[in-house]
Amino acid sequence: MTILSGISTPADLRTLSPEQLTTLSQEIRDALVSYVTRTGGHLGPNLGVVELTLALHRVFDSPKDPILWDTGHQSYVHKMVTGRASDFESLRQEGGLSGYPSRAESIHDVIENSHASTALSYADGIAKAFEIHGESDRHVVAVVGDGALTGGMTWEALNNIADGSDRSIVIVVNDNERSYSPTIGGMARHLATLRTTKGYERFLDWGKSVLERTPVVGAPVYDALHGMKKGIKDFVAPQGLFEDLGLKYIGPIDGHNITDMEFAFQRARDFGGPVIVHVITEKGRGYTPAETDEADRFHAVGVVDPDTGKPLSQAATSWTSVFSQELVAIGGERQDVVAITAAMLGPTGLDAFAGKFPERTFDVGIAEQHAVTSAVGMAHAGLHPVIAIYSTFLNRAIDQVIMDCALHDAGVTFALDRSGVTGDDGASHNGMWDMALLRVVPNLDLFAPRDGAQLVAALRKSVDKSDHPTVIRFSKGAVPADIPAVNSLGFADVLVAQTNPDVCIVAVGAMATTALESAKTLQASGYSVEVLDPIQVLPVNAGLIEYLSDRDYVVTIEDGLVDGGIGEAIGSALRANNSATRLMSLGIPKKFLDHASRKSILQKLHLDAQGIAATIEQGLKSKVR
Repeated sequence: MTILSGISTPADLRTLSPEQLTTLSQEIRDALVSYVTRTGGHLGPNLGVVELTLALHRVFDSPKDPILWDTGHQSYVHKMVTGRASDFESLRQEGGLSGYPSRAESIHDVIENSHASTALSYADGIAKAFEIHGESDRHVVAVVGDGALTGGMTWEALNNIADGSDRSIVIVVNDNERSYSPTIGGMARHLATLRTTKGYERFLDWGKSVLERTPVVGAPVYDALHGMKKGIKDFVAPQGLFEDLGLKYIGPIDGHNITDMEFAFQRARDFGGPVIVHVITEKGRGYTPAETDEADRFHAVGVVDPDTGKPLSQAATSWTSVFSQELVAIGGERQDVVAITAAMLGPTGLDAFAGKFPERTFDVGIAEQHAVTSAVGMAHAGLHPVIAIYSTFLNRAIDQVIMDCALHDAGVTFALDRSGVTGDDGASHNGMWDMALLRVVPNLDLFAPRDGAQLVAALRKSVDKSDHPTVIRFSKGAVPADIPAVNSLGFADVLVAQTNPDVCIVAVGAMATTALESAKTLQASGYSVEVLDPIQVLPVNAGLIEYLSDRDYVVTIEDGLVDGGIGEAIGSALRANNSATRLMSLGIPKKFLDHASRKSILQKLHLDAQGIAATIEQGLKSKVR
C-alpha cells in the first residue's frame, strides 16, 4: 500500500513524518507521469508544485482557509491530496476529472478558472467577505505563477490588497521562471534578481551566527541589525518593491523543501495582514524529459511515451502550423509585419517567426489588453501587427478591440487559434464567443477559412489592409484536406451546386467539412442540396443576402454561439431585405460546455454530420418558419 492511497483529506498529510513526505512526493510524481502521459494534460507545472502543495495543505485548513490556484492547471496535486487520487485515470476524459479546479468535484475547489491573473482579485473579495462576517480566524491563500504577475489584473488586485488592512491574504508566488515558456518583462527580471541575490541572507546568517555567540550585547545588536532590514534589503536585493506597496515579503524560499516552506507559511498565516511568500520551484521537476526540455518544460502534453516523453502518434498538420509557416513567409517579404503574443509563443505558432525575426516579435506576457492597444500603436506608426492568440483569451480584451483598435481603424490582424469547440480543457477554453462578440464591432472584417489554403489566402489579404482590423479564426487540431470550390460567386464559394436546391447550407469555417458530409446524407435521401462558404463572414455581404433571398430554405452552421452569431446576422439581414427565405441557424447554445472531445461535444449538440442532416430533414418536412 502506498502513502498516496491513504490520503483522503488534507488532514491526513499532517500526520506524516519528513521521511514519509519525501516518499509521498515521489509517489505523486510517479502518478502524475503515469496518468498524464496517458490522458494528456499539464504535466510540467504540476511536477513543479508537489512539495509546495503538500506544505500548503499541512499549514492551512482547506476549505476553511480557501486555496485559490491562479491559472488552475497547476492544481493536479491539490486534487490528489483532497480525495481524488484514485480518479486520475479519468483526467480530462468525458465524465471524468477536469483538468482545472471544479466546484462540482470538491469543496476544496473554490474557483473554476484557466485564465491567468485572476486569483488575487478572487482572494481580495473573499477576504473582505470574511472580514464583514467577523471570521477573523480564516485565511485566504492565492497561488500565482510569476507568469501571472505580467497580467495587469494582478497589479490592480495588489493595489487593493495592500491598502493597509489586516485581512489575512497569503500570496504565494510560484516562481519557476515560466508561464508557457520563459517569462519575460520587468517583473520577471525583478524576481530573477531576488532569486540570485544572496547578500541579504548571507549577511543576516553571518550576523546571527556571530552575534548570538557574543555575551550580553550580541542579541541586542543582532536585533538592531535585523530592524534595519528595509535599508539593507534595498541595498542588496530589491524586495522593497513589495514592501513599498504595503505587503510583507518572505523569501525566496526553496519550493522543494517542505520544512522551509511550512515555516514561511506559518509566519505568513500568523502575520495578520497581506503577505507575499516567494517560492522557487523547478517546472517539470523529477521527470528527465521535462527537465531537459528548455522550450516549455512539458507545460502541456498529449498522449506520450512515459519514458521518453515523445508523442506516441504522428501529429497531423495543424491549423496552427499552416498559419505559422505562412506568417514566416510573409515576414520574409514584408519588413513592416510584426508578431505579438501574450506569453504563448509556441502554442500559437509564433516561435517559428520569432526564430527568423526576433527583433520583430514581441511577447508581452499574460497581458492581452496591452497586446491589443500596443498593436494599435505599432499600426499607427507604420507597422502591421499580427496578434496570435487563443480565441477564448481575446474575450479579455474586447474593450480594447472596440475602443482602441476598431475606433481608430487600425490595421491589425488577429489570428484566433483554438476557435470554436476545443473540448478537453473544458468550459473556459472553448472559443465559442468570438463571432458573437465581434459581430457588434464596427470597422472589422472576420474571416473563417474552411481549410489551409483559405487560411493562407485570408492571412495574405489581411496583412495587405491598413485601414481597419481583421480577424481570422481557425480551429484546434488537424487541418482538413483542401476543399475545392465548384464555383466562385465573389462573395462566397459554392462547394456543392444543384439547381433549385431544396436547401442551401451556409457553412462557417471548419464546419464546411461537416456540411459536405451532411449534404451527402441528404442527397442519399433524395434531397437536392447546395453548400456555400461565405469565406468572409463579417460584415455580412450584401451580395450573399441577395443570393440567399432567392432560396426557399437556408440553414447556417457555425461552431460558435447561435445567439448573436453569424446565422443570426444573416437572418437579420434577410429580414431587412424583406426576404421570404426560411432560415434555420445551427450553432452552440448559450451554455457552458463540459470537457469532452470536440467530436463528442459536437455530436451531443447535434452539430455532427448525422445530427445536422437529421435537423435539416426535419425542417424540410415541417415547412415551418
